[in-house]
Amino acid sequence: MTAHPRPRSGAPAEQDAPSPAERYAASRARSSRDRLDAEGELRLFRQVVGFELDPFQVDACVALEEGRGVLVAAPTGAGKTVVGEFAVHLALARGGKAFYTTPIKALSNQKYTDLVARHGAANVGLLTGDTSINAGAPVVVMTTEVLRNMLYAGSSALDGLAYVVMDEVHYLADRFRGPVWEEVIIHLPDHVQLVSLSATVSNAEEFGDWLATVRGDTAVVVSERRPVPLWQHVVVSAPEPRGVPRLMDLYAGHVDPTDPGTNPPINPDLQAVFRTAARAESPHGSRGHRGKGDRGYRGRGGKRPGGALVAHRRTPPRFAVVDSLDADALLPAIYFIFSRAGCDGAVQQCLRAGLRLTDAAQEAEIRRIVEERTATIPTEDLDVLGYWEWAQALARGIAAHHAGLLPVFKETVEELFSRGLVKVVFATETLALGINMPARSVVLEKLVKWDGTAHQPVTPGEYTQLTGRAGRRGIDVEGHAVVVDHTGLDPVALAGLASKRLYPLRSSFRPTYNMAVNLVGQVGRERARDVLETSFAQFQADRGVVGLAKQAQAHAEAMEGYAASMACDRGDFAEYMGLRRAIKDREKELSRAASGARRADAVASFEKLRRGDVIEVPSGRRRGYVVVLDTGRDDRGFDGPRPTVLTQEKQVKKLTLADAPDGVQVVGVVRIPKGFNPRRPDQRRDLASSMRNALGAFSGDAGTGRHPGRRGGPAGGGQAGRPGRRSDAASDAELQRLRAALRAHPCHGCPERDDHARWAERWERLRAEHEQLVRRVEGRTGTIARTFDRTCDVLTRLGYLERPADGRAEDGTPGAWRVTDDGRWLGRLYAEDDLLLAECLRRGIWDELDAPGLAAAVSTVVYSGRREEASEPFVPGGPHGRLAQALDATTRAWSEVTDLEAEHRLEATGPLDLGLVAPVHRWASGKNLDAVLRGTDVAAGDFVRWCKQVLDVLDQLAKAAPRPALRATARKAQTAVLRGVVAYSSV
Repeated sequence: MTAHPRPRSGAPAEQDAPSPAERYAASRARSSRDRLDAEGELRLFRQVVGFELDPFQVDACVALEEGRGVLVAAPTGAGKTVVGEFAVHLALARGGKAFYTTPIKALSNQKYTDLVARHGAANVGLLTGDTSINAGAPVVVMTTEVLRNMLYAGSSALDGLAYVVMDEVHYLADRFRGPVWEEVIIHLPDHVQLVSLSATVSNAEEFGDWLATVRGDTAVVVSERRPVPLWQHVVVSAPEPRGVPRLMDLYAGHVDPTDPGTNPPINPDLQAVFRTAARAESPHGSRGHRGKGDRGYRGRGGKRPGGALVAHRRTPPRFAVVDSLDADALLPAIYFIFSRAGCDGAVQQCLRAGLRLTDAAQEAEIRRIVEERTATIPTEDLDVLGYWEWAQALARGIAAHHAGLLPVFKETVEELFSRGLVKVVFATETLALGINMPARSVVLEKLVKWDGTAHQPVTPGEYTQLTGRAGRRGIDVEGHAVVVDHTGLDPVALAGLASKRLYPLRSSFRPTYNMAVNLVGQVGRERARDVLETSFAQFQADRGVVGLAKQAQAHAEAMEGYAASMACDRGDFAEYMGLRRAIKDREKELSRAASGARRADAVASFEKLRRGDVIEVPSGRRRGYVVVLDTGRDDRGFDGPRPTVLTQEKQVKKLTLADAPDGVQVVGVVRIPKGFNPRRPDQRRDLASSMRNALGAFSGDAGTGRHPGRRGGPAGGGQAGRPGRRSDAASDAELQRLRAALRAHPCHGCPERDDHARWAERWERLRAEHEQLVRRVEGRTGTIARTFDRTCDVLTRLGYLERPADGRAEDGTPGAWRVTDDGRWLGRLYAEDDLLLAECLRRGIWDELDAPGLAAAVSTVVYSGRREEASEPFVPGGPHGRLAQALDATTRAWSEVTDLEAEHRLEATGPLDLGLVAPVHRWASGKNLDAVLRGTDVAAGDFVRWCKQVLDVLDQLAKAAPRPALRATARKAQTAVLRGVVAYSSV
């Protein structure tokens, strides 16, 4: 627990003895705390909660009762939500209102249930994108987006608002939804007390300083102490086959796991296991030997030889790990696997291994709860949802939890786990966010995860968040974080990861189109710029400028010394160095020209492709043989066509120049059936077999890179001997002229030329760094305002904002801007792709669609598939139907919007995805779930989640669409989509 208030960052580590005035102030603070604790609402609140509050909770509650804003940063499970509940208590006691905001609907639903249990249904309401319960209650739980929308709309619900609790406020670092948190903090009325609840972050003081700037007096209360100590372990395979995995401590025996310090020493027994494996695999024997008897030996120079301990070892089976945890009484456990398929596969592995973690009474209770929670699901949908396998696993105390599960399935798992009936949950990282599912142990299968583009290592912040669920307060004496041994695991790196508990909070704030029209409409464009300059993003940027400016000044002083050292008495050495740089630049230019020619030849090889060609990709990430399904000439990128191909592994992919930088070579042709459907696995399998047969026929030539029927580009180095394909420095006149000038320069004959050149090179490097620093300083100053200006320029071009022709508003204000009629309903569209939606409405693109068609069209804007869809998706009504025409027009609108964004140097609106068009259309047309999902890769839970987002946008269209007919169609589409499993709600 860090004392409150904390010292400002940058304060000296050692403080002088407090002055009499400081001692008096401290005494007054203690007296105030004691008085509130004895007489104020805090005393009554203590009686309500029924347990002793921790010191950090008392500090925060006292500050709140004194009328200050509060930032509470504490570990998961420490009880920071108690402070938010005290704000609710104060609101009810003083006759005011309190809004409790959360980042996701599941958390809102959970908090609503908790507060209803304490304060009664009459006093608590719920507002999410698709649920409205008792919205006029004095206490309302809502998602943060709902509050943001209220603020922009000037909702009457804000009247009497006294407190706003922002749970999981560190979510403002989220790239996609984080800006909403800052919008709310900036725009809340000044009299509202803000309670910000955050995970432990390393820059809580900085965040608190910003809150004090925009919200007034704010107390920063930080607790870094976990209420339940956390032990770190690694589970390794048994030495003998089929043996029981061994659970080993990560740290050496003398290390305090609650305060391991920086780079704590590793358990020598664990090191011995890793060293044995490394010795067995290394032909040179063991490396990285520790000193005799030294439990924390770090080797020469204080460095531990951890790298030598990384080896390829057997990973313990998942069911064996669970069985081992059960034997050591370390269940219940959350077992994180960063893959949905991995979570489902782990459940099946445990079932096949005969694992059973429940007794007869627990199994009966589980089956009762499962049948009760799923009673509303139509019987005909149970098979497609995988209900029977899911229920069987639950009965044995085993479950998966990920976004692909139906919401009712996930909530049932959460209830069973919180009641101690389910003993192990295999989960993706989404479970780490806020959901109240504490466990005795948390297991991490690997320390890398897929971020959508590449496999990235788990960060210290992510590790802290994931393992924070281990240890149930009031139940467990200690929690346990377990990492499963796997290829590439380094215990030294793991110790460093586990000991770095704090991570910085970074703003992701950026102006959006909706934000821009709302701000301009409320306060005008110039005042809006000033408002945005108060964002946390700009606050952080401005703080960073101070350090950069000091660094730039130091560079300037050093450059003066370097310039003096490179001076030459024979001539201008800077001029001489300029000639040397010009020679190097010309050589690079010639090399780039040759590379460009080779690239052009590679593009030409793509241009020549035809459907059915079997091609060899000689290099790059798609290396091997593929068959062309579509030439891609209608889907050109900056590097030419992007053909759709089928690989030998029966996967459909888009082939780009990045995949085949040396071009492609046609080695044969196969016939593709006229009705070939790349979505059907059997047809992909047959075509891949045909390709292998064709390659077999050419096997005599395939290895040589030659075949009589070959055509295409430069595969296999076909450029040899062609003119203009090599940088010919010997024949370039400009290069020869520069070299002659260099030799004729007076400084060329200086005996100290090399010394001068070394100083000149240092000066040049420092000059480049200095110029970069200056650009960074200039770039950080006013970055948010510049982005806002560019956003407004786009909106002006499209007619959502305008400036009066005479440059004056009706009240005579010079330079005033106003929001147009189109801009006013853009201000009521809060989806991520708000401008694209507005363009579709403004152009009337969706006006002629029926309800299923409108729902399907909206899905293209909100949906983002987990995999690349290379084949053309099926569009109901055919390629010339109303829906297809509307989708074509939507695509053209998207293209024009992104072109305009590129012109104004703004982040591009995300691409459309037609992968959910057919399923949503079928669902809105009344088809059952089996018919909707048949033939797709969309999981039931994903389908429901995306349908909820479609409903959210349809609700906005029903209110904001400029034409009554489209508003009516949107309401019909809402009704058509909101049925069955999509309509399920736990509240």
